[in-house]
Amino acid sequence: MDALASARTLIAKGVSCRFGSLQVLDDLDLPPLPPAQVVALLGPNGSGKSTLLKSLAGMAPARFHALSLGHRDMLAQPERARADILRYLPQSLPEALHLTVTESLLVALNVRRRPGKAQAMERSIAVLESLGIAALAPKYLDALSGGQKQLVGLAQTLVDQPDVLLLDEPLASLDLNYQHHVMGLLGRLARERNMLIIIVVHDLDMALRYADTALLLYQGGLLAAGSPKAVITPEHLAHAFKVQARIQVVRGGHATVFVDDLIQL
Repeated sequence: MDALASARTLIAKGVSCRFGSLQVLDDLDLPPLPPAQVVALLGPNGSGKSTLLKSLAGMAPARFHALSLGHRDMLAQPERARADILRYLPQSLPEALHLTVTESLLVALNVRRRPGKAQAMERSIAVLESLGIAALAPKYLDALSGGQKQLVGLAQTLVDQPDVLLLDEPLASLDLNYQHHVMGLLGRLARERNMLIIIVVHDLDMALRYADTALLLYQGGLLAAGSPKAVITPEHLAHAFKVQARIQVVRGGHATVFVDDLIQL
């Protein structure tokens, strides 16, 4: 690993999180996660995916043995600074305010960075264009569909170029075209901006096609980590998802998961 990547590598060790009597994450160690990549966070419902992202961002009552980004100790950062560095986008966004899409991006940018007005407008337009939603700029947030709101939320997180982006199921409300568009865009942005993007994905084919690394959670621990093809295997799918599946390469060279049967619970 070169010095530039090492200076922005995320280290998370001994992550534990409990809600009452429920142990959601149990002393989980992530592998070192360098920048300029998309990491797919996989696992069945209840495996701790959302809780892990919230824990990293400081939004869950988690304990760590270590949490750092390069030379920066994230546990020593003030809450606001940590949230700015490790930017979290929830699956469901807060109730929309009566602001235009452009106004919402300017507010998000000004709260964190306070650039000049012309620069802020330029950045806002550029990120909307990159997401293919420039036509939404004059529309009001409270008049948008669920999928459109999700894309605007993604624009708000991208507009000031965070170091790490933590995305909790951002594809859930998007149609098939936008799912592929967003995943391809995230890969380009990760490389161009030297950014680490960790994204909860339920569609294993999306992870196989677009992710650089995959992390498979199971019952609050890390079952497998590595390249998507090394993680999404028949053995791991049987263990975590209780399905009999095979992975085949189809037209275009893309790997696809085919489920043949269910394993009785």
